[in-house]
Amino acid sequence: MEQYVIKGGNKLVGEVEIGGAKNAALAIIAAAIMTDETVVIDNLPDVRDVNVMIGAMEDIGVHIERIDRHTVKINATTIGRLSVDYEYIKKIRASYYLLGALLGKYKKAEVALPGGCNIGSRPIDLHVKGFKSLGSDVDVSYGLISVKAKRLIGSHIYMDKVSVGATINIMMAATLAEGKTTIENAAKEPHIVDVANFLNSMGANIRGAGTDVIRVFGVNKLHGTEYSVIPDQIEAGTFMFAAATTGGDVLVKNVIPKHLEATSAKLVDAGCQVVEYDDAVRVIGKEKLTATQVTTLPYPGFPTDMQPQMTAVLALAEGTSTVAETIFENRFKYVDELARMGANIQVEGNVAIIRGVDNYTGARVSAPDLRAGAALVIAGLAAEGITIVDDIHYIQRGYERFEEKLRGLGALIERTDSENDTQKFIRHVS
Repeated sequence: MEQYVIKGGNKLVGEVEIGGAKNAALAIIAAAIMTDETVVIDNLPDVRDVNVMIGAMEDIGVHIERIDRHTVKINATTIGRLSVDYEYIKKIRASYYLLGALLGKYKKAEVALPGGCNIGSRPIDLHVKGFKSLGSDVDVSYGLISVKAKRLIGSHIYMDKVSVGATINIMMAATLAEGKTTIENAAKEPHIVDVANFLNSMGANIRGAGTDVIRVFGVNKLHGTEYSVIPDQIEAGTFMFAAATTGGDVLVKNVIPKHLEATSAKLVDAGCQVVEYDDAVRVIGKEKLTATQVTTLPYPGFPTDMQPQMTAVLALAEGTSTVAETIFENRFKYVDELARMGANIQVEGNVAIIRGVDNYTGARVSAPDLRAGAALVIAGLAAEGITIVDDIHYIQRGYERFEEKLRGLGALIERTDSENDTQKFIRHVS
Protein backbone atom coordinates (compact mmCIF):
# COMPACT_ATOMS: atom_id res chain seq x y z
CA MET A 1 0.00 0.00 0.00
CA GLU A 2 1.47 3.32 -1.06
CA GLN A 3 1.99 6.11 1.46
CA TYR A 4 3.53 9.55 1.71
CA VAL A 5 6.44 9.97 4.11
CA ILE A 6 7.13 13.58 5.06
CA LYS A 7 9.88 15.28 7.03
CA GLY A 8 8.27 18.55 8.06
CA GLY A 9 9.69 21.93 8.92
CA ASN A 10 10.80 23.27 5.52
CA LYS A 11 9.27 26.48 4.25
CA LEU A 12 7.87 25.99 0.77
CA VAL A 13 9.54 28.42 -1.63
CA GLY A 14 9.45 28.69 -5.42
CA GLU A 15 7.01 28.26 -8.30
CA VAL A 16 4.45 25.54 -9.02
CA GLU A 17 2.44 24.93 -12.20
CA ILE A 18 -1.24 24.01 -11.80
CA GLY A 19 -2.85 21.42 -14.05
CA GLY A 20 -6.31 21.16 -15.59
CA ALA A 21 -9.41 21.10 -13.41
CA LYS A 22 -10.40 17.55 -12.49
CA ASN A 23 -14.07 18.40 -11.97
CA ALA A 24 -14.33 20.17 -15.32
CA ALA A 25 -12.39 17.46 -17.15
CA LEU A 26 -14.65 14.64 -15.94
CA ALA A 27 -17.78 16.32 -17.30
CA ILE A 28 -16.11 17.48 -20.51
CA ILE A 29 -14.81 14.07 -21.56
CA ALA A 30 -18.28 12.63 -20.86
CA ALA A 31 -19.87 15.36 -23.00
CA ALA A 32 -17.43 14.56 -25.82
CA ILE A 33 -19.47 11.44 -26.67
CA MET A 34 -22.46 13.62 -27.66
CA THR A 35 -21.13 14.00 -31.21
CA ASP A 36 -20.06 11.41 -33.79
CA GLU A 37 -17.25 13.68 -34.90
CA THR A 38 -13.77 13.66 -33.37
CA VAL A 39 -13.09 15.77 -30.28
CA VAL A 40 -9.63 16.72 -29.00
CA ILE A 41 -9.30 17.79 -25.36
CA ASP A 42 -6.07 19.07 -23.82
CA ASN A 43 -4.92 20.27 -20.39
CA LEU A 44 -6.50 17.14 -18.91
CA PRO A 45 -5.06 16.29 -15.49
CA ASP A 46 -3.40 12.87 -15.40
CA VAL A 47 -5.18 11.76 -12.22
CA ARG A 48 -6.94 8.58 -11.21
CA ASP A 49 -10.52 9.88 -11.53
CA VAL A 50 -9.97 11.03 -15.11
CA ASN A 51 -8.29 7.75 -16.04
CA VAL A 52 -11.17 5.75 -14.53
CA MET A 53 -13.69 7.81 -16.51
CA ILE A 54 -11.72 7.19 -19.71
CA GLY A 55 -11.74 3.47 -18.90
CA ALA A 56 -15.51 3.50 -18.40
CA MET A 57 -16.01 5.24 -21.73
CA GLU A 58 -13.71 2.82 -23.56
CA ASP A 59 -15.64 -0.04 -21.97
CA ILE A 60 -18.86 1.00 -23.75
CA GLY A 61 -17.02 1.31 -27.05
CA VAL A 62 -15.80 4.90 -27.23
CA HIS A 63 -12.51 5.17 -29.14
CA ILE A 64 -10.04 7.22 -27.11
CA GLU A 65 -6.50 7.90 -28.24
CA ARG A 66 -3.97 9.42 -25.86
CA ILE A 67 -1.95 11.93 -27.85
CA ASP A 68 0.16 12.75 -24.79
CA ARG A 69 -0.15 12.74 -21.02
CA HIS A 70 -2.63 15.64 -21.00
CA THR A 71 -4.33 15.37 -24.41
CA VAL A 72 -6.88 12.87 -25.72
CA LYS A 73 -8.69 12.38 -29.02
CA ILE A 74 -12.23 11.01 -28.59
CA ASN A 75 -14.55 9.51 -31.18
CA ALA A 76 -17.90 8.04 -30.08
CA THR A 77 -19.13 6.52 -33.36
CA THR A 78 -18.13 3.09 -32.03
CA ILE A 79 -20.31 3.08 -28.88
CA GLY A 80 -21.68 -0.45 -28.58
CA ARG A 81 -23.89 -0.24 -25.49
CA LEU A 82 -25.55 2.36 -23.30
CA SER A 83 -25.00 0.68 -19.94
CA VAL A 84 -21.97 1.71 -17.86
CA ASP A 85 -20.32 -1.00 -15.76
CA TYR A 86 -20.45 -0.88 -11.95
CA GLU A 87 -16.74 -1.63 -11.63
CA TYR A 88 -16.00 1.83 -13.00
CA ILE A 89 -18.87 3.68 -11.38
CA LYS A 90 -18.14 2.57 -7.82
CA LYS A 91 -14.74 4.28 -8.00
CA ILE A 92 -15.87 7.78 -8.97
CA ARG A 93 -19.08 9.71 -8.54
CA ALA A 94 -18.69 11.83 -11.68
CA SER A 95 -19.42 8.81 -13.87
CA TYR A 96 -23.08 9.87 -13.63
CA TYR A 97 -22.28 12.52 -16.25
CA LEU A 98 -22.51 9.71 -18.77
CA LEU A 99 -26.24 9.63 -17.98
CA GLY A 100 -26.87 13.15 -19.26
CA ALA A 101 -24.54 12.71 -22.23
CA LEU A 102 -26.00 9.36 -23.38
CA LEU A 103 -29.58 10.44 -22.72
CA GLY A 104 -29.09 13.59 -24.78
CA LYS A 105 -27.58 11.74 -27.73
CA TYR A 106 -29.33 8.35 -27.70
CA LYS A 107 -32.42 9.10 -25.54
CA LYS A 108 -31.46 6.16 -23.36
CA ALA A 109 -28.83 5.28 -20.73
CA GLU A 110 -28.21 3.05 -17.74
CA VAL A 111 -25.58 3.77 -15.10
CA ALA A 112 -24.91 2.18 -11.73
CA LEU A 113 -25.48 4.35 -8.67
CA PRO A 114 -22.23 6.28 -8.24
CA GLY A 115 -19.41 6.03 -5.69
CA GLY A 116 -16.58 8.45 -4.83
CA CYS A 117 -15.40 9.90 -1.53
CA ASN A 118 -17.53 9.20 1.53
CA ILE A 119 -18.00 12.82 2.60
CA GLY A 120 -21.74 12.73 3.04
CA SER A 121 -25.02 12.24 1.24
CA ARG A 122 -25.05 13.36 -2.38
CA PRO A 123 -28.53 12.38 -3.55
CA ILE A 124 -29.45 12.07 -7.21
CA ASP A 125 -33.01 13.36 -6.76
CA LEU A 126 -32.28 16.62 -8.61
CA HIS A 127 -30.80 14.70 -11.54
CA VAL A 128 -33.95 12.56 -11.63
CA LYS A 129 -36.19 15.64 -11.41
CA GLY A 130 -34.37 17.28 -14.30
CA PHE A 131 -34.46 14.22 -16.56
CA LYS A 132 -38.19 13.73 -15.89
CA SER A 133 -38.87 17.40 -16.64
CA LEU A 134 -37.26 16.89 -20.05
CA GLY A 135 -39.69 14.04 -20.75
CA SER A 136 -37.61 11.06 -19.72
CA ASP A 137 -38.80 8.01 -17.80
CA VAL A 138 -36.45 7.35 -14.88
CA ASP A 139 -36.16 4.12 -12.93
CA VAL A 140 -33.91 3.75 -9.90
CA SER A 141 -33.73 0.14 -8.76
CA TYR A 142 -31.29 -2.70 -8.18
CA GLY A 143 -28.47 -0.20 -7.81
CA LEU A 144 -29.03 1.23 -11.31
CA ILE A 145 -30.39 4.48 -12.75
CA SER A 146 -32.13 3.88 -16.06
CA VAL A 147 -33.35 6.77 -18.20
CA LYS A 148 -35.12 6.66 -21.54
CA ALA A 149 -37.30 8.96 -23.63
CA LYS A 150 -38.97 8.87 -27.03
CA ARG A 151 -38.01 12.52 -27.33
CA LEU A 152 -36.60 15.16 -25.01
CA ILE A 153 -38.62 18.37 -24.75
CA GLY A 154 -37.26 21.61 -23.32
CA SER A 155 -38.68 22.57 -19.95
CA HIS A 156 -38.50 25.04 -17.08
CA ILE A 157 -36.60 23.39 -14.20
CA TYR A 158 -36.20 24.92 -10.75
CA MET A 159 -33.42 23.35 -8.68
CA ASP A 160 -34.60 23.01 -5.08
CA LYS A 161 -30.97 23.05 -3.99
CA VAL A 162 -27.82 24.21 -5.76
CA SER A 163 -26.22 21.11 -7.29
CA VAL A 164 -23.18 21.15 -9.56
CA GLY A 165 -23.67 17.59 -10.79
CA ALA A 166 -27.37 17.97 -11.55
CA THR A 167 -26.82 21.32 -13.29
CA ILE A 168 -24.24 19.76 -15.62
CA ASN A 169 -26.27 16.61 -16.28
CA ILE A 170 -29.46 18.53 -17.12
CA MET A 171 -27.51 21.02 -19.24
CA MET A 172 -25.99 18.17 -21.29
CA ALA A 173 -29.29 16.37 -21.86
CA ALA A 174 -31.09 19.64 -22.70
CA THR A 175 -28.47 20.50 -25.34
CA LEU A 176 -30.04 17.96 -27.73
CA ALA A 177 -33.65 18.41 -26.55
CA GLU A 178 -36.35 20.09 -28.62
CA GLY A 179 -36.93 23.73 -27.71
CA LYS A 180 -35.73 25.83 -24.81
CA THR A 181 -34.78 24.64 -21.32
CA THR A 182 -34.42 27.05 -18.41
CA ILE A 183 -32.50 25.90 -15.31
CA GLU A 184 -33.19 28.17 -12.33
CA ASN A 185 -31.09 28.18 -9.14
CA ALA A 186 -28.33 26.62 -11.22
CA ALA A 187 -24.84 26.09 -9.80
CA LYS A 188 -22.33 28.79 -10.82
CA GLU A 189 -18.97 27.02 -10.32
CA PRO A 190 -16.19 27.67 -12.86
CA HIS A 191 -16.44 24.14 -14.21
CA ILE A 192 -20.15 24.70 -15.02
CA VAL A 193 -19.00 27.55 -17.26
CA ASP A 194 -16.23 25.40 -18.73
CA VAL A 195 -18.61 22.57 -19.63
CA ALA A 196 -21.04 25.07 -21.20
CA ASN A 197 -18.21 26.64 -23.19
CA PHE A 198 -17.12 23.20 -24.36
CA LEU A 199 -20.63 22.26 -25.47
CA ASN A 200 -21.01 25.63 -27.22
CA SER A 201 -17.74 24.97 -29.07
CA MET A 202 -19.45 21.80 -30.38
CA GLY A 203 -22.44 23.77 -31.66
CA ALA A 204 -24.67 23.90 -28.57
CA ASN A 205 -26.58 27.07 -27.68
CA ILE A 206 -26.19 27.61 -23.93
CA ARG A 207 -26.47 31.03 -22.31
CA GLY A 208 -26.13 32.24 -18.73
CA ALA A 209 -23.62 29.67 -17.42
CA GLY A 210 -21.97 31.21 -14.37
CA THR A 211 -25.26 32.82 -13.28
CA ASP A 212 -28.13 31.21 -11.41
CA VAL A 213 -30.29 31.01 -14.57
CA ILE A 214 -29.02 28.93 -17.49
CA ARG A 215 -30.92 28.83 -20.77
CA VAL A 216 -30.32 25.98 -23.18
CA PHE A 217 -31.72 26.21 -26.70
CA GLY A 218 -31.77 22.70 -28.10
CA VAL A 219 -29.94 21.87 -31.32
CA ASN A 220 -30.26 18.88 -33.66
CA LYS A 221 -26.69 17.69 -33.41
CA LEU A 222 -23.20 18.60 -32.22
CA HIS A 223 -19.91 18.63 -34.13
CA GLY A 224 -16.26 18.01 -33.34
CA THR A 225 -14.04 20.52 -31.56
CA GLU A 226 -10.68 21.13 -29.93
CA TYR A 227 -10.81 22.38 -26.36
CA SER A 228 -8.53 23.13 -23.41
CA VAL A 229 -9.71 22.51 -19.83
CA ILE A 230 -9.51 25.39 -17.31
CA PRO A 231 -6.91 25.30 -14.49
CA ASP A 232 -7.82 23.50 -11.27
CA GLN A 233 -8.80 26.01 -8.58
CA ILE A 234 -8.72 23.35 -5.84
CA GLU A 235 -5.21 22.17 -6.67
CA ALA A 236 -4.15 25.84 -6.75
CA GLY A 237 -5.76 26.53 -3.39
CA THR A 238 -4.09 23.47 -1.87
CA PHE A 239 -0.63 24.79 -2.78
CA MET A 240 -1.61 28.26 -1.55
CA PHE A 241 -2.55 26.80 1.84
CA ALA A 242 0.61 24.69 1.93
CA ALA A 243 2.61 27.90 1.49
CA ALA A 244 0.66 29.54 4.33
CA THR A 245 1.03 26.62 6.73
CA THR A 246 4.80 26.41 6.27
CA GLY A 247 5.37 30.18 6.34
CA GLY A 248 6.62 29.96 2.77
CA ASP A 249 6.62 32.07 -0.39
CA VAL A 250 5.10 30.35 -3.42
CA LEU A 251 4.09 31.58 -6.86
CA VAL A 252 1.16 29.44 -8.05
CA LYS A 253 1.15 29.60 -11.87
CA ASN A 254 -1.39 28.80 -14.59
CA VAL A 255 -4.46 29.84 -12.60
CA ILE A 256 -7.46 32.12 -13.06
CA PRO A 257 -7.19 34.42 -10.00
CA LYS A 258 -10.90 35.27 -10.06
CA HIS A 259 -11.73 31.60 -9.38
CA LEU A 260 -9.56 31.83 -6.24
CA GLU A 261 -11.05 34.98 -4.71
CA ALA A 262 -12.71 33.26 -1.74
CA THR A 263 -9.55 31.26 -1.01
CA SER A 264 -7.31 34.32 -1.31
CA ALA A 265 -9.60 36.39 0.92
CA LYS A 266 -9.39 33.86 3.76
CA LEU A 267 -5.61 33.66 3.49
CA VAL A 268 -5.49 37.45 3.82
CA ASP A 269 -7.80 37.19 6.85
CA ALA A 270 -5.34 34.69 8.33
CA GLY A 271 -2.49 37.19 7.94
CA CYS A 272 -0.87 36.07 4.70
CA GLN A 273 0.07 38.34 1.83
CA VAL A 274 -1.57 37.42 -1.48
CA VAL A 275 -0.47 39.05 -4.74
CA GLU A 276 -2.52 38.47 -7.89
CA TYR A 277 -1.13 38.51 -11.44
CA ASP A 278 -2.83 37.85 -14.77
CA ASP A 279 -2.46 34.08 -14.54
CA ALA A 280 -0.69 33.50 -11.22
CA VAL A 281 -1.09 34.09 -7.49
CA ARG A 282 1.76 34.55 -5.02
CA VAL A 283 1.24 33.60 -1.36
CA ILE A 284 3.67 34.84 1.27
CA GLY A 285 3.13 33.28 4.69
CA LYS A 286 4.00 34.68 8.09
CA GLU A 287 5.49 33.21 11.22
CA LYS A 288 2.21 33.34 13.12
CA LEU A 289 -1.17 33.11 11.48
CA THR A 290 -4.34 34.82 12.70
CA ALA A 291 -7.63 33.11 13.58
CA THR A 292 -10.63 33.69 11.32
CA GLN A 293 -14.09 32.32 10.56
CA VAL A 294 -14.99 30.29 7.47
CA THR A 295 -18.30 29.05 6.08
CA THR A 296 -18.45 26.82 3.02
CA LEU A 297 -20.94 27.92 0.37
CA PRO A 298 -21.65 27.27 -3.31
CA TYR A 299 -19.47 29.30 -5.68
CA PRO A 300 -18.55 32.15 -5.43
CA GLY A 301 -18.46 31.34 -1.71
CA PHE A 302 -15.68 29.44 0.03
CA PRO A 303 -15.46 25.98 -1.61
CA THR A 304 -16.24 22.87 0.42
CA ASP A 305 -13.33 21.16 -1.38
CA MET A 306 -10.96 23.62 0.35
CA GLN A 307 -12.46 23.19 3.82
CA PRO A 308 -10.11 20.48 5.17
CA GLN A 309 -7.02 22.31 3.88
CA MET A 310 -8.23 25.56 5.48
CA THR A 311 -8.74 23.78 8.78
CA ALA A 312 -5.15 22.49 8.60
CA VAL A 313 -4.00 26.11 8.23
CA LEU A 314 -6.17 27.51 11.04
CA ALA A 315 -5.07 24.82 13.51
CA LEU A 316 -1.76 26.76 13.63
CA ALA A 317 -3.37 30.23 13.89
CA GLU A 318 -3.34 32.29 17.09
CA GLY A 319 -6.73 32.38 18.78
CA THR A 320 -9.96 30.51 18.08
CA SER A 321 -11.26 29.95 14.56
CA THR A 322 -14.49 28.35 13.35
CA VAL A 323 -15.16 26.44 10.15
CA ALA A 324 -18.81 25.80 9.28
CA GLU A 325 -19.55 23.13 6.65
CA THR A 326 -22.89 23.75 4.92
CA ILE A 327 -22.52 21.50 1.85
CA PHE A 328 -21.69 17.98 3.11
CA GLU A 329 -22.53 16.57 6.54
CA ASN A 330 -19.65 14.12 6.81
CA ARG A 331 -16.64 16.23 5.98
CA PHE A 332 -14.89 16.40 9.36
CA LYS A 333 -13.69 12.79 9.48
CA TYR A 334 -10.09 13.98 9.19
CA VAL A 335 -10.25 15.96 12.44
CA ASP A 336 -9.24 12.96 14.56
CA GLU A 337 -6.21 12.48 12.32
CA LEU A 338 -5.16 16.14 12.72
CA ALA A 339 -5.61 15.71 16.48
CA ARG A 340 -3.02 12.91 16.35
CA MET A 341 -0.64 15.57 15.06
CA GLY A 342 -1.42 17.93 17.92
CA ALA A 343 -4.33 19.99 16.57
CA ASN A 344 -6.97 21.17 19.05
CA ILE A 345 -10.27 20.90 17.19
CA GLN A 346 -13.75 20.25 18.53
CA VAL A 347 -16.62 19.46 16.17
CA GLU A 348 -20.12 20.48 17.16
CA GLY A 349 -22.67 19.58 14.51
CA ASN A 350 -21.50 21.14 11.26
CA VAL A 351 -19.02 23.51 12.91
CA ALA A 352 -15.38 22.86 13.81
CA ILE A 353 -14.06 25.02 16.66
CA ILE A 354 -10.30 25.33 16.23
CA ARG A 355 -8.02 26.54 18.99
CA GLY A 356 -4.66 27.30 17.51
CA VAL A 357 -1.55 25.43 18.66
CA ASP A 358 2.10 26.39 18.24
CA ASN A 359 3.01 23.48 15.99
CA TYR A 360 2.10 20.09 14.60
CA THR A 361 4.10 17.01 15.54
CA GLY A 362 4.68 14.16 13.11
CA ALA A 363 2.43 11.10 13.38
CA ARG A 364 1.08 8.22 11.32
CA VAL A 365 -2.29 9.23 9.90
CA SER A 366 -4.72 7.94 7.30
CA ALA A 367 -6.43 9.90 4.51
CA PRO A 368 -10.21 9.41 4.79
CA ASP A 369 -10.95 11.10 1.44
CA LEU A 370 -9.36 13.16 -1.34
CA ARG A 371 -9.28 16.69 0.11
CA ALA A 372 -8.81 15.55 3.71
CA GLY A 373 -5.79 13.59 2.54
CA ALA A 374 -4.33 16.76 1.02
CA ALA A 375 -4.95 18.55 4.33
CA LEU A 376 -2.99 15.89 6.22
CA VAL A 377 -0.09 16.30 3.80
CA ILE A 378 -0.19 20.08 4.39
CA ALA A 379 -0.07 19.49 8.14
CA GLY A 380 2.81 17.06 7.70
CA LEU A 381 4.81 19.65 5.76
CA ALA A 382 4.58 22.00 8.74
CA ALA A 383 5.04 19.37 11.46
CA GLU A 384 8.08 18.67 13.60
CA GLY A 385 9.48 15.26 12.74
CA ILE A 386 8.16 12.53 10.45
CA THR A 387 4.59 12.17 9.23
CA ILE A 388 3.35 9.10 7.38
CA VAL A 389 0.08 9.44 5.43
CA ASP A 390 -1.62 6.15 4.55
CA ASP A 391 -4.40 5.51 2.00
CA ILE A 392 -2.99 8.02 -0.46
CA HIS A 393 -4.97 6.44 -3.31
CA TYR A 394 -7.64 8.98 -2.32
CA ILE A 395 -5.20 11.84 -2.85
CA GLN A 396 -4.09 10.45 -6.22
CA ARG A 397 -7.70 10.70 -7.39
CA GLY A 398 -7.33 14.46 -7.72
CA TYR A 399 -3.68 15.56 -7.60
CA GLU A 400 -1.18 14.89 -10.37
CA ARG A 401 2.47 14.38 -9.35
CA PHE A 402 1.61 15.84 -5.94
CA GLU A 403 4.81 14.83 -4.18
CA GLU A 404 6.97 15.88 -7.18
CA LYS A 405 5.46 19.36 -7.22
CA LEU A 406 5.94 19.70 -3.46
CA ARG A 407 9.57 18.58 -3.73
CA GLY A 408 10.05 21.28 -6.35
CA LEU A 409 9.16 23.79 -3.62
CA GLY A 410 11.63 22.33 -1.13
CA ALA A 411 9.44 19.81 0.67
CA LEU A 412 10.98 16.60 1.99
CA ILE A 413 8.33 14.10 0.86
CA GLU A 414 8.49 10.67 -0.74
CA ARG A 415 5.89 8.22 -2.01
CA THR A 416 6.79 4.74 -0.84
CA ASP A 417 5.16 1.34 -1.19
CA SER A 418 7.10 -0.73 1.35
CA GLU A 419 8.21 -0.41 4.95
CA ASN A 420 11.79 -0.82 3.79
CA ASP A 421 11.53 2.22 1.46
CA THR A 422 9.81 4.22 4.19
CA GLN A 423 12.58 3.54 6.68
CA LYS A 424 15.24 4.28 4.05
CA PHE A 425 13.70 7.72 3.44
CA ILE A 426 13.44 8.42 7.18
CA ARG A 427 17.13 7.52 7.65
CA HIS A 428 18.06 9.71 4.71
CA VAL A 429 16.25 12.84 5.95
CA SER A 430 17.24 12.32 9.57
